[in-house]
Amino acid sequence: MTEADHGDVLRRYLGAAREALLWKLEGLEERQLRLPRTPTGTSFLGTVLHCANVEIGYFGPTFGRVWPEPDHPAVIPLDAYDSDPQADWTVPATIPAADLIAFYGRVGAFADAALAQLPLDAPGRVPWWPEEGAQTTLQHIAVHVLCDLHRHAGQLDILREQLDGAAGLRPAVTNVPDGVDWPSYVARLTAIAEQFPT
Repeated sequence: MTEADHGDVLRRYLGAAREALLWKLEGLEERQLRLPRTPTGTSFLGTVLHCANVEIGYFGPTFGRVWPEPDHPAVIPLDAYDSDPQADWTVPATIPAADLIAFYGRVGAFADAALAQLPLDAPGRVPWWPEEGAQTTLQHIAVHVLCDLHRHAGQLDILREQLDGAAGLRPAVTNVPDGVDWPSYVARLTAIAEQFPT
C-alpha cells in the first residue's frame, strides 16, 4: 500500500466512526439527546460536542492548521478547561442539536483534509500533552483520534439500546444477528451469572 492508500484507510475508518456516532442520535428529541444517561453525565449530544472538539484540536493546532470557525459557540477554547474540565461535554441550550450535527460534519471534513493534504509522517505537537510526549506525527494522531471516536461510539451504542432498544454498528451493517430471541438469550446469560455468589 502507498502512503495515500494508508491515508484513505484512516479517513474511511474515521468517517465510519462519525457515522456511527451520529446514527445513534437519529430520531431522538432535543431533551432525549441532552439528558445525562450515566452517573458521570454522559449524553448523546455532549458526546458529539466532545468528539468535535477532539478532532478540531488534534487535526488543527497540533499541525499548525487553523479551524475556520473559531467563534462558533461549539468551539471550546483550551483555557475553558481550567475552570470546567467538562466544558466540551456541556452543550448550551442555545445550540440546537441539528446545528451541532451540521457543525460536526464540517469538523469531519476539516480532519479529513489534514489526512489528504499532509503526509502521514508530518510532524506535529499536541499543545495540551506533557512536553516530553507532545511531539507526534499525523499517523499517530489519526490512530489516536480513531480509537477515541470508536470508544465514544460504543458508549452511545449502549446508551441508545438502554433508551429504546435500538442496537447496531451502523445503518448499512448492524452486526446484530436476525432471528435471535433476545429475552431468552438474556435469561440464559442471567442463569449462568446467578450460579456465582454475589
